[in-house]
Amino acid sequence: MSSSDHPLSLAILGTRGVPPRYGGFETFAAELGSRLVARGHDVTVYCRSHLYPDRAPTWEGIRLVHLPAIRHKYLETVSHALLSAVHALGRRYDAILLCNAANAAVLPLLRATGAPVATNVDGIERMRRKWNVLGRLVYRGGEALASSLSSRLVADAETIAAYYRRELGADPAVIAYGADFPDEPDSDVLRRLGVAPDGYALYVSRFEPENHPLEVALAWGRLETDLPLVMVGSAPYAGDLIRRVREAADSRVLLPGALYGRDYRTLQRHARLYIQATEVGGTHPALIEAMGSNGRVLALDTPENREVGGEAVRYFRFDGEPRLERVAAEALADPSGLPREAARRRAGERYRWEAVTDAYERLLREIARQ
Repeated sequence: MSSSDHPLSLAILGTRGVPPRYGGFETFAAELGSRLVARGHDVTVYCRSHLYPDRAPTWEGIRLVHLPAIRHKYLETVSHALLSAVHALGRRYDAILLCNAANAAVLPLLRATGAPVATNVDGIERMRRKWNVLGRLVYRGGEALASSLSSRLVADAETIAAYYRRELGADPAVIAYGADFPDEPDSDVLRRLGVAPDGYALYVSRFEPENHPLEVALAWGRLETDLPLVMVGSAPYAGDLIRRVREAADSRVLLPGALYGRDYRTLQRHARLYIQATEVGGTHPALIEAMGSNGRVLALDTPENREVGGEAVRYFRFDGEPRLERVAAEALADPSGLPREAARRRAGERYRWEAVTDAYERLLREIARQ
């Protein structure tokens, strides 16, 4: 092994931790981190201790550091990132990957470690409706800090990269998200939920306003079908929205909460139809995973979702035509109208974890040499 490809000591900060038990960034840390370990690198992931009471020292070869966080809607993410950055001061990492521009306030501390920092900015977080004016100003400041203090910015979609070029004069690298599922047997989740293969529609997302769980439940109530809709998801600090979704859901809507791992992948593989209703963000993991495993996908009509789905996905709106219930009815009446193989092919060609890992490995080596 030459000096140019020697193993790196790397840290991933800003997620909830691994193994993944929440959302896209956690799956990202797990998939990328485990593959970098398999390539010989030393990888540390910082985890929120209240989510991992077993405090395992490693997972899939990744070193785990468990630190507390302030359990508050506005403080949990940044407080954990701050403690992670303080911990990193005592380590000698070759490079650090910071997830979420909301954590950019810790960049001065991370730069004090002497390690270069790449920041995966996520979507345009300040557009999420859960944030008040102060929260949106903080996120806007985070975008500016990430742009000025990161060794390199990373966006997972060209739409997000274009925003940072236009608004902040930055030039992010664009590295997509991965979507391939392991070859594995199904779990028993279909039996537990009382649904059959190809006998349900699926929605997967955090239950937050801009992900439209309430609107999806209401639209399904207006649809003339006996097909059940399985709505997988939850969210901390979203009790009121979850209550409203439960009140709006009729007997055809199943709400099992958040599901991960084999349960989640089994549901994706066997759904007759998948609904992606996210309004804010870049490349949404569940969307490309649905394209790759199931192939029949309906998505909210946004530039980000169109960038991912192209012509292989059908699109709907909540504030105009075509409405979700109309598009879903057409898809259920004529499944051939959804090009399943085209969606699978697009996901396979554009969104593979090994290709994602190749790109991140090159980027981390590049900044480590700076």
